[in-house]
Amino acid sequence: MKSSRQTIQDLLTGTDVELNGERPFDIQVHDERFYDRVLSDGSTGLGEAYMDGWWDCEDMDVMMDKLLRADLESRVSPAKLIIPVLYSKVVNRQRRARAFDIGRRHYDLGNDLYRRMLDNRMTYTCGYWAQASCLDEAQEHKLDLVCRKMQLEPGMRVLDIGCGWGSFAGFAAEHYGVEVVGVTVSSEQVELGSELLRDLPVELRLQDYRDVDGVYDRVVSLGMFEHVGARNYRRFMDVVLARLKDDGLLLLHTIGTNTPKTAVDPWTDKYIFPGGMLPTAARICAALEGRFIIEDWHNFGADYDPTLMAWMANVDRHRGELAARGYDERFYRMWRYFLLSSAGAFRARRNHLWQIVLTKPGYSGVYRSIR
Repeated sequence: MKSSRQTIQDLLTGTDVELNGERPFDIQVHDERFYDRVLSDGSTGLGEAYMDGWWDCEDMDVMMDKLLRADLESRVSPAKLIIPVLYSKVVNRQRRARAFDIGRRHYDLGNDLYRRMLDNRMTYTCGYWAQASCLDEAQEHKLDLVCRKMQLEPGMRVLDIGCGWGSFAGFAAEHYGVEVVGVTVSSEQVELGSELLRDLPVELRLQDYRDVDGVYDRVVSLGMFEHVGARNYRRFMDVVLARLKDDGLLLLHTIGTNTPKTAVDPWTDKYIFPGGMLPTAARICAALEGRFIIEDWHNFGADYDPTLMAWMANVDRHRGELAARGYDERFYRMWRYFLLSSAGAFRARRNHLWQIVLTKPGYSGVYRSIR
């Protein structure tokens, strides 16, 4: 009977990744229990074994890129992982009663972490690197790209769904003279963001998107749709439809995937984004039918790779400070696995970043795409 180590070795055939090899993207195994754990628990076992120090990889982003291009995960499908998939099919994990779970579990991890990891404006979404040489520039360029796509004019009232710490709201208010209402499910984001933007016409609210009121000239959602869930896509569009003026524009900025899964990767669901779900183009389009017209669909997912690598570099640069503030070694390994495996997924083109500009039926303007 083949050993678990030999089984893993066979699975790696054709991926260019080796066990205990000499290259920086090879897997270095420190604990022989690693093999059984991965075969038993799949991606959850791989991530947890790394968190526990059972294996290491210097260039994990490169390793993940290679494994995903070889479609390795399809070859390791433990029976126990069927349960979360079936659960997601019958239960609405993103229902209103659980709306604030992701805020508490992820975005409220602590502003100490995010202030050191992100750019100066604390923009927790993909940067735009076409003409940028650093993270701050990439995020400023992305925010300005959004404003230009939205054709913002002074005096407009803008709704920002999933506003984070208010990076877009602050930029748009400063540079385009608009008023912004931002909603988020993170109390930490509202507290710090409100302080940072106190001198601007910006209001940040701790509020679920389904409870927003008022009518707006523009609606923007940057990096929040990943938490909406497929069962709620139509509801999300109906909410925006009710909040947007007839001649308004909606910009939806979301990570997307070509893999039509009903549940996010089990390790990511457990440790990073509980209840997360990446939309496919087909599911987005189905939710738009009869509601919105697609004016523009822009994919710059390759730019998430350098964004994530810049975030990782910032975490490493401030590792000592973060450790002193309670982010211990296990947390560091968890966060490193999250950031670098995500970079590998975008590099392998498994995940994408879509900016979609939408108008209501009957929109009277002529929309010109911006790049």
